[in-house]
Amino acid sequence: MVGFGNVGKEFVRLLVAKRAELRDRYDIDWRITGIASRRIGWIADCNSLDPEALLADQFPAFPDWRTPRNLHQWLATADPQVFFEASSLDWRSGQPAIDHLKAALEAGAHAISANKGPIVHAYRQLRDLAKAKGRKFLFESTVMDGTPIFSMFPHSLPAVELRGFRGVLNATTNVVLTEMEKGLTLAQAVKRAQEIGVAETDPSNDLDGWDATVKVAALVIVLMGVDIKLEEIERTGIRNLSPEQVRGARESGMRYKLICRAERTSNGVRASVKPEQLPLTDPLALLDGTTSAVRFDMDVFGLSIIEHKAAVIATAYGLLGDFIRAVANSS
Repeated sequence: MVGFGNVGKEFVRLLVAKRAELRDRYDIDWRITGIASRRIGWIADCNSLDPEALLADQFPAFPDWRTPRNLHQWLATADPQVFFEASSLDWRSGQPAIDHLKAALEAGAHAISANKGPIVHAYRQLRDLAKAKGRKFLFESTVMDGTPIFSMFPHSLPAVELRGFRGVLNATTNVVLTEMEKGLTLAQAVKRAQEIGVAETDPSNDLDGWDATVKVAALVIVLMGVDIKLEEIERTGIRNLSPEQVRGARESGMRYKLICRAERTSNGVRASVKPEQLPLTDPLALLDGTTSAVRFDMDVFGLSIIEHKAAVIATAYGLLGDFIRAVANSS
């Protein structure tokens, strides 16, 4: 696993908590052979690392000759069957997560990502590499945490045409707008979002709409089959909304939400991310805090999905679900 922050640690806790169920229900057992991050460096032991010690930030010390110095040495030492990418998002390039995933697939591991960048910048390349290697490239955690969106379409909704979608996909901005309605300033609302663990130390990607834009691009690329670029998506964040505007909208029977949209057209897909005032009769207007939702419009029917008050464990569950899909009943 590359990336051992909140999501990575929560994922390990889930693995430990569900070990018996994984073994008894899915015939899956596991051991951790490598973790890495900017903070802890490259740690690997092909025999096993102690998950409880890792969760307590107690990392083994190896002699220099046993300490990997780079990604390829680390993969060679850890010898993984499944690789997890949970590092920080770089929406501009998707790196270094793309290189991490490529190297893992080349090494013969299934590749599972909680990082949206590789989907936007290298989806087809990674998908095709996984197919050539007889491995799986999965990324359920990248949009709406553990909600089964990407896995739902090929398995539960075969032969549908996705014509568009509309939703609230960024938890941080939803928390911020909810708190501003209660009387907080933007800075105070951001601090609240950081306290509950949904906002980064630097919340710019959320406030300026980049996180939501990357999610829109991921959905368009994977589910609609259109290679949209980030600069082709109309983007306006919530940074310039004043508390007075947000509260004024609420007092008039409307609510501001950062709305993500995509619609298939004769020329491809038109997509946007921008704050909109919604009437209280709109289901998206009723979303508070970390709750998110999306409506998919298909050629046969529409389908709405709501994820209620998600926390870090929901993202970790997305990794767990992909883990099971990758290895259950595999030879």
